[in-house]
Amino acid sequence: MTRKEQILDAASRILIEQGHSELSMRKLADVLGIRAPSLYKHVSGKDEVIAGLQERALRSLGQALSRAQPGVRSLGDAYRGWALANPAEYNLFTRVPLHRDLLAPGAEEAAAEPVLAAVAGDQDRARALWALAHGLVDLELAGRFPPEADIDAAWRTAVELFEQSQPTPANNS
Repeated sequence: MTRKEQILDAASRILIEQGHSELSMRKLADVLGIRAPSLYKHVSGKDEVIAGLQERALRSLGQALSRAQPGVRSLGDAYRGWALANPAEYNLFTRVPLHRDLLAPGAEEAAAEPVLAAVAGDQDRARALWALAHGLVDLELAGRFPPEADIDAAWRTAVELFEQSQPTPANNS
């Protein structure tokens, strides 16, 4: 394991246990048992650490989505399941600006690929589907649904509406 991977592992622990706002280079150095200036031998700063965590989250989400069965419903289930199981990581790449300039080439695209595949490569529909899933997850994670709300029913309804709006292939007769 490289020193950078060790730094990212420690940063991930801080993120999960204490939240994004508590992630600092000083705290990271303390967790690693080194002085903060030593971190800069391995990373350029906090933005690179955050980008590394965002990249890990994108890759993990992309793997979860790629294991979903074909179709919007299964994809939505996989997205929701991953987000609920990884709320700190989910919030880090959806609520903090994505450091695209520091991500490995293709990291964001790999996470988006299963969503694009589910909508036959239509970028606009993929973005709409992501926004729909993100909105539902965001509300669920924030505890914004009323206590009596059937969140599973809300998801089913959203997926059904999205599936009903799927364009049909042109009839060539």
